[in-house]
Amino acid sequence: MSELLPLMSYCLLMSGTPGPNNVMLTTSGAHFGYRATLPQILGILMGGFVLTMACCLGLGQLFLAWPLAQQGLRIGGALYLLYLAWKLSGSTLAQAGALPRPLGFRHGALFQFVNPKNWIKAVTLASVFMPAGLPPLSAALLVALVSTLMGFPAISMWALFGVAIRRLLERPAVMRGFNLVMAGSLAVLAFSFLR
Repeated sequence: MSELLPLMSYCLLMSGTPGPNNVMLTTSGAHFGYRATLPQILGILMGGFVLTMACCLGLGQLFLAWPLAQQGLRIGGALYLLYLAWKLSGSTLAQAGALPRPLGFRHGALFQFVNPKNWIKAVTLASVFMPAGLPPLSAALLVALVSTLMGFPAISMWALFGVAIRRLLERPAVMRGFNLVMAGSLAVLAFSFLR
């Protein structure tokens, strides 16, 4: 248990701190509620699980060895975030209501492969937290499962925060302002990836 506590703490911290996933989940929770956001949450967790397994089983080393792959990841992630920011801000200008539909399981899962924060988390889990006394597959599975289990409540809180502020956003002008702030947050994150 003493070896799992640092792993659990790291996973909770990385999942719970602001980042692209959590900005998108807050926005989705505010627009669509928790139940409609749940497929995106599960997609994020599944994408993170697969990425963590891959990094723990050796992909992380290949990724670190190719600096151009890192640059491509940052650019791809930034472009996707800018696209989401554009869609979010555009929806507020065209209409006072919510976005057409929430992002689903597939989008949540696939985004993890261009999300630089998730790559940092997965590579760190593989390089720092892999238990030495277990076979590689068992160790990777343990790390990925702990990450997923700690991530669920952490990212759910962001979606629930969106749900909690939903009543404040009933006025169209307030909703437009919220959408613009969230779109701006995604754009700032996108530009931070390009530094």
